[in-house]
Amino acid sequence: MIHSAKNHLEYTALKPDGVLKDLVESIWMMKYHADEAEGSVIVPDGKLDIALLAVENGNFEMFISGVSTGPVIKPPFPKSTMFVISFHPIAAEYIFNQSFADLKNDRQKLPEGYWGFCTEDLSNFEHFYKKACNRIELQLTKEIDPRKLKLFELIYSLKGAVTVKELAQQTGWSSRQINRYFNHWLGVSLKSYLNMIRFSNSMKQLKNGNFYPELNYGDQSHFIREVKKFSGVKPTFLNKNENDRFIQLSMMPEG
Repeated sequence: MIHSAKNHLEYTALKPDGVLKDLVESIWMMKYHADEAEGSVIVPDGKLDIALLAVENGNFEMFISGVSTGPVIKPPFPKSTMFVISFHPIAAEYIFNQSFADLKNDRQKLPEGYWGFCTEDLSNFEHFYKKACNRIELQLTKEIDPRKLKLFELIYSLKGAVTVKELAQQTGWSSRQINRYFNHWLGVSLKSYLNMIRFSNSMKQLKNGNFYPELNYGDQSHFIREVKKFSGVKPTFLNKNENDRFIQLSMMPEG
């Protein structure tokens, strides 16, 4: 569990194993304990999310969101609790059986009771985790194409620092077929997705104060442009992360 004294944040995450590890990046919880909280920024991480959110006044909502291609400004939620299931893109086909192209940079409100979730689930994270895993397993009704598993395994293991051509060669899929897959299910090209994952993997080095471009960026100016594109700020500003404005950076382990 991670705590941040600045904004009284509490965060914990669990990663499923077995077949679910190919579909779910993590199931996590975040709590704001402060009476007041500033707005925050969510940067692209290439995931699809189902979120349950409750605030102290009793308001509760569930929503599902597609991938974001730029920074998203979130309003402040003082004294709030949020449980989230973060899915890998392959879940669009094998868990939801629906395209998320229309939800790129957007989200859709879900009715209470979706997948059996309700306000009471926010009272116990471990219970929610088990319930979520069970529900996801029920949604998986067909075997996952090995080519697609290989594709995402390469993308994540290489931290997005790989070309479309290299991925096509190693998976036996043509570049055109892979791009058609990404555009249909996510609404983004494979190259755009790779840039997103590469940026996401650069966050840790920025948190540690390393501003030298890694992961095959062309040069320093290219690295700075990509960081600004996905976060809205320069690397040095991202590193300072004043008032825990960039939530994902705050919740990242030190070192």
